[in-house]
Amino acid sequence: MTTLVTGAAGFIGYHVSRHLLERGDRVVGIDDLNPYYDVGLKTARLEGLRRYDTFAFNRGDIAEEGVLRDATRDEHITHVVHLAAQAGVRHSIDNPHVYARSNVVGHLQVLEYCRHNASLQHLVYASSSSVYGGNTKVPFSEDDRVDTPVSLYAATKRADELMSASYAHLYGFRQTGIRFFTVYGPLGRPDMAYWLFTEAMRRGAPIRLFDAGRGKRDFTYIDDAVKGVLSIHDSPRDASRPAHAIYNIGNNRPEPVGKMVSTLESLLGVKAKIEELPAQPGDMAYTAADIDAIQRDFSFSPDTPLETGLEAFVSWYRDFCG
Repeated sequence: MTTLVTGAAGFIGYHVSRHLLERGDRVVGIDDLNPYYDVGLKTARLEGLRRYDTFAFNRGDIAEEGVLRDATRDEHITHVVHLAAQAGVRHSIDNPHVYARSNVVGHLQVLEYCRHNASLQHLVYASSSSVYGGNTKVPFSEDDRVDTPVSLYAATKRADELMSASYAHLYGFRQTGIRFFTVYGPLGRPDMAYWLFTEAMRRGAPIRLFDAGRGKRDFTYIDDAVKGVLSIHDSPRDASRPAHAIYNIGNNRPEPVGKMVSTLESLLGVKAKIEELPAQPGDMAYTAADIDAIQRDFSFSPDTPLETGLEAFVSWYRDFCG
């Protein structure tokens, strides 16, 4: 089995690639190594993947026509895990064109690549819990309406889902979209709150806490997220399911952001200095994943409490950042 992983130098892309490689699969990775956050972290992830003989890496922008074809010209790709995207809700407000190119045009190029690949068995791609936007019913279910995005980032991810639905209808190849809920853990993204808080608290700097930390997030530890991705990736085609399906991957236990702060205080042995700010445009006040569908179809069961996941992150952070 050979899997093409887009965004292989990214947070989830690295962990998915590593798990595939550890079990003996071949992985072809592609990433443009854009400087949205420290490229050194992306390079460190790639160094970890390059230790495996069955890993091949190509640097390239998936939004450019022909890049995926050229990167896999000598490969027999049976699966694609598409994780490349421009991340960050707030960043999308100031940089909309970057999101349109990376998330929308990039996804279209993946779809075009897949429909012309006769060996393809399954495309798994990343969507986001952000698509639930202004919904007030919780937990969020895949059957909920998702036509009220509160950020451009969310709108691009919903556009990806709709494009995939149309390609599944037109061309019939199998696709599964995954709505990730606040994935965190070692080798994570430096723009996310748990990393920013840890960094600031260790320096004795104030942390910026929006809406007094009242917002709740369905924090999902990276190993649990990868377990869900691989269970979907590995599943044989089931004629009873549609060619295109969407699943939530979350922890199913929303926690206040304030609890994350108090947990980090305990792990770091410092008291956070807090700068309270109003809620930010584009932020969702509450996220909670209904995971009944993925539990039913793939026996997915997350089992990492927030305290355990943050402890693993802090331990890694100390080793990596000194």
